[in-house]
Amino acid sequence: MRFGIYCEMQTPPGKSYYDMTWEIMRQIEHADQSGFDVYSTIDHHFFQKFSISANPLAMFAAAAQRTSRIRFRTALHTLPLENPMRLAGMIAETDILTNGRLEVGLGRGHAWLFGPSAMPLEESRPRYNEAVDILELAFTQERFSYDGKFYNVKDVSVVPTPVQKPYPKFYTGGTSEITYQMAGAKGWGIFVPPLLPWKVLEGPLKIYKKACAEHGHQADIVYIRPVYIDTDEKQIRKEVEKALLNFLAFNASPVESIQGAEKKAELSAKGYGFYASGALESLTKLTYEQIVEQEIAYIGTPEKVIGQIRALQEKGGIGELAIVSNFGGLEHWKSIKTQELFSKHVMPAFRVRSEAKAAD
Repeated sequence: MRFGIYCEMQTPPGKSYYDMTWEIMRQIEHADQSGFDVYSTIDHHFFQKFSISANPLAMFAAAAQRTSRIRFRTALHTLPLENPMRLAGMIAETDILTNGRLEVGLGRGHAWLFGPSAMPLEESRPRYNEAVDILELAFTQERFSYDGKFYNVKDVSVVPTPVQKPYPKFYTGGTSEITYQMAGAKGWGIFVPPLLPWKVLEGPLKIYKKACAEHGHQADIVYIRPVYIDTDEKQIRKEVEKALLNFLAFNASPVESIQGAEKKAELSAKGYGFYASGALESLTKLTYEQIVEQEIAYIGTPEKVIGQIRALQEKGGIGELAIVSNFGGLEHWKSIKTQELFSKHVMPAFRVRSEAKAAD
């Protein structure tokens, strides 16, 4: 199992964007030094409390100059809002600047991004499908043409080309079953939403694993959980409770922009039913105890968290646990503390196990 870090760059009111950005940079440097395998950052605009990660490729290019081994992954590029012919070149250049350490997440994007981006919601799925086709052509053909509903190009050559051939590994994620089916059929890795308990994710992940098996691919599930550890459970609660509750509230905060019966009907009709379901809003009503009990976050002693991860492994197909070490306005020192303790006390339990299995 790989161990990664996932970050949304949630920024509470009053927090300097400058300070937030450079704190994340220092956390990436620390993650590299601590032995984490990959750092994933969301691609998101317009809603400060949810995320200020407006240019993850720029972040990765800069971070690559300050690190030596950690990989980088966008989680996820909002494809319907991108020009795929141009994005292909940007991905390739970032792969060069990271010396082949880039991985690429591709998604339809959150429903609340389309209004501020002046993009009709109903275009999200067909634009996404066409963009995926174009990216695959751009990375595998010296020149290509494409005749679609939204994109029509003739004899295009995308430059530069990536270090990794034919292109960096693709991932996707989301809440719709069609996404899990497609990812399994293509052999992509898949992110699961960081807020949902296993019982909600189990059904879609079965679809993904079945599709992987049917098409001869190995499942690669990136399981995301906020994490906070210490030897003293009472001290943990004092240090993390407010930020943990904020994490759920900040994730749900953009829902206010897509409220109303008419808007919810539109969301359901255009493939974004999850955002009309009230699921995000309901998470904000959970207590600290419920969040911990339902394992929406892994909170506790190193021994407890190790046990939770071992139980997760037994479910099969988990390629990576991506911890969220910075969330809900958590102070920088607490994020570093989480990464430090996790790398020293949790990761070794699985590294040794993997090495022993390989020796057998």
